[in-house]
Amino acid sequence: MAGWKLLEVHTEDQTPHKWCVSLSEETFKRMFSHGSPAVHKIFGDGSLFSPLLFGKFFDPSDAFPLWDFESDVLLSNLRSSGKTSIDWFQTDDAYVLKADLPGAGSNIVQIYVENGKVMEISGQWKPQGDQSKTKDWRSGRWWEPGYVRRLELPEDVDWRETEASVSNDMVLELRIPKNTSNSSTSGSGIITKHSD
Repeated sequence: MAGWKLLEVHTEDQTPHKWCVSLSEETFKRMFSHGSPAVHKIFGDGSLFSPLLFGKFFDPSDAFPLWDFESDVLLSNLRSSGKTSIDWFQTDDAYVLKADLPGAGSNIVQIYVENGKVMEISGQWKPQGDQSKTKDWRSGRWWEPGYVRRLELPEDVDWRETEASVSNDMVLELRIPKNTSNSSTSGSGIITKHSD
């Protein structure tokens, strides 16, 4: 894939208590109404990280069974208005997700698979001040400096063979192969991309 960078795969979770603070609909509305253009790009219509991506409010830190739904159906309103920057589908041998990433250059995008069942796509869109005085950004009000989308994985995946790549620090593509054997996989792994 010309212009695409493969993402490095790691095998341990650095932030075990992340996403312990839920994003409420009221908090989101307040943040979004007073938000900067960056906030609107990250959490606005059609973004993978928008709590309103699926037509009604849904906290992105809660796992969603994405591949149980056809993207054409779930995103039909956004597609008709040209506001979506995400697509997902399955082929005979893999599940595929393509999405625009918010911002460029300073993004750190991380993809983590929790117990072979949930995939987390997260990143920070702005620095959170003095890191030495604060706990990990994911365990507090994570939406202020960052973003997340947690997705339930289908049962027939071989998540250990996930291929993740990014193009021009802007477009993420995930390919999660379907399991060719009947054995189940479990454990955890992390895929990390640091932008230059």
